Amino acid sequence: MAGAQTMVIGPIPSGFGTRNSSCDLGLCGGPSCRRSAVSSSPAGLCSSFIGGWGGRWQPAVKPKKKQGRSRFIVDELAGQYEEGYEDIHEQLINSFTYKAVRTVLHQLYEMNPPKYIWFYNFVVNNPVKDGTRFLRSLGKEHQELAERVMVTRLHLYGSWVKKCDHAKMYQRIADENLKLMRERLMETVIWPTEDTNAENIDS
Repeated sequence: MAGAQTMVIGPIPSGFGTRNSSCDLGLCGGPSCRRSAVSSSPAGLCSSFIGGWGGRWQPAVKPKKKQGRSRFIVDELAGQYEEGYEDIHEQLINSFTYKAVRTVLHQLYEMNPPKYIWFYNFVVNNPVKDGTRFLRSLGKEHQELAERVMVTRLHLYGSWVKKCDHAKMYQRIADENLKLMRERLMETVIWPTEDTNAENIDS
């Protein structure tokens, strides 16, 4: 039909993207796009004559290729498996820092009660959650105690490495898993009652 115009359905704006200044509905205006040609229909319909007056009609919006992204399996506790076990290393350091603080407190309690009281109050006000942050704060208040804790935690780690049996630890984890599954199985089993036994005998 002569004089008919092709209706191009433009994307309905969702409020998350930026709009082109030459078209309120997100259509690429181009040199020959006219704002007066945009329809006020709530469905986002508009007539757009693109490509000059050569009689060639083109869609206002060209599909964009989606770039593929690598996907990772993410766990909330362990992080991304592809990144290793850095979180476990940090937990080990924090654990040995905490154990070193307890060791130093025990030593001060026997040898230097006044310093023990000061260090005890400091630990109460600054819990050992992050070993690095704790030692930084302690170093600003009492450098000698901070160095003592650092040397103690290094000594404790060296002692633990010599005593740690990885095969035994692996077996311990496996035994605990088996124990937990057995306990759960015993909880879900329906044991026969005395009434059930009596009914079976009568029958």
